[in-house]
Amino acid sequence: MARWIKTWNPEDPAFWAATGRRIARRNLIWSILAENVGFSIWLIWSVTAARLNSVGFTYTTDQLFTLVSVPGLVGALIRFPYTFAVPKFGGRNWTIVSALLLLIPTVGLVVLVQRPDTPFWLMAVVAASAGLGGGNFASSMANISFFFPDREKGWALGLNAAGGNIGVSTVQLLVPLIIVAGGGLHLERAGLMWIPLALVAAICAALFMDNLSTAKSTFVDQLAVAREKHTWVMAFLYIGTFGSFVGYSAAFPLLLKIQFPEVTTNLAFLGPLVGSLVRPFGGRLADRVGGARVTLYNFAVMALATVGVIIFVSMHSLPGFLACFLALFVAAGIGNGSTFRMIPAIFRALHRSSRVGHLVDSNAAPAPEPEDGQVIARRQAAAVIGICSALGALGAFFIPQILGRSIKATGGPATAFAVFVVGYAVCVAVTWWHYRRAGLLGDV
Repeated sequence: MARWIKTWNPEDPAFWAATGRRIARRNLIWSILAENVGFSIWLIWSVTAARLNSVGFTYTTDQLFTLVSVPGLVGALIRFPYTFAVPKFGGRNWTIVSALLLLIPTVGLVVLVQRPDTPFWLMAVVAASAGLGGGNFASSMANISFFFPDREKGWALGLNAAGGNIGVSTVQLLVPLIIVAGGGLHLERAGLMWIPLALVAAICAALFMDNLSTAKSTFVDQLAVAREKHTWVMAFLYIGTFGSFVGYSAAFPLLLKIQFPEVTTNLAFLGPLVGSLVRPFGGRLADRVGGARVTLYNFAVMALATVGVIIFVSMHSLPGFLACFLALFVAAGIGNGSTFRMIPAIFRALHRSSRVGHLVDSNAAPAPEPEDGQVIARRQAAAVIGICSALGALGAFFIPQILGRSIKATGGPATAFAVFVVGYAVCVAVTWWHYRRAGLLGDV
């Protein structure tokens, strides 16, 4: 039987201390498990594609980068319906369904990687189905955003996201070990290992998670946020942070293999690992000093780190290349946390103004906000989080594609990274213009 909680007011300190915190934390724990499995399966082709030709396939480098990128495209597009599914069906119910859907890409991978005569188009379809795992992030983040009060959202969303993001490093660390255990190269194990975990995630969601009646809203109500400019501004900034994280995560194993073929040690998991671990601290730092401030400086660091990547690639220096790439992952991880912390703060600020979208004086005392205003702000913030996560996930498609095209056209990735530097500079300007100028929305 579906479990629905009818009354939920995390902004009430008494409710939060007596009941809310315990329930919210329980839902957070099992949300993290389901999201971690989903993320792992989403990025499974970042490892598998790099080894296909070692087991008898004859795909070109361009085709291999395509197999790495198509799960990102599907994962980005499917995040829109996944986000809207939470208010429609309930967070617990949708977590069960989304976990079971992960059996499609895992079983498909197990079957096809054992058949070297598989046509590329069919392999691409199965790789694309791994995008179902990417959808889990949007529904999970939208769901958890309802459970926590604004004062703890940065940390809670950071933990939830980090638990999922770390699935990238998990898959890139464990899969290379498991597929060679006992001798030989067994790519089918890359899919087999996640099947029982997907089932465990579905069962635990059914047993331990809850649906919130206060989170329910219609599709039309959720689409209302599309008329708010800050929805699209934040989506653009999240492309810069999360798009970079997931795009580099997808491309890093293949990029390392192409640029430094002499390296046999598995280093690819390090970037996603450090980027995932720092994400909650990006949220916590944003809780304390303001998300916009953290985001602004983070984009500047990302631009500088990318310049370093260009320099060390041209020098063929693995230590320099790796150090700058890890710095890029750290900055992207912190930026992921700070941007998601900004979204609830922005929509609360908008609801404190005389009308949604109107800018308010940051020095003015906030007007008392009625309960229904808080509920509306939480619903809109959850919808925006889903939209931003969907558009941000496009980085998993475009970054490998841009890197692949750059290598094909020029023989190296420097041109692609130069484009990324320009993108980060634009993100610095956008963050300052919309959220750091005096008097705009307060210190979000």
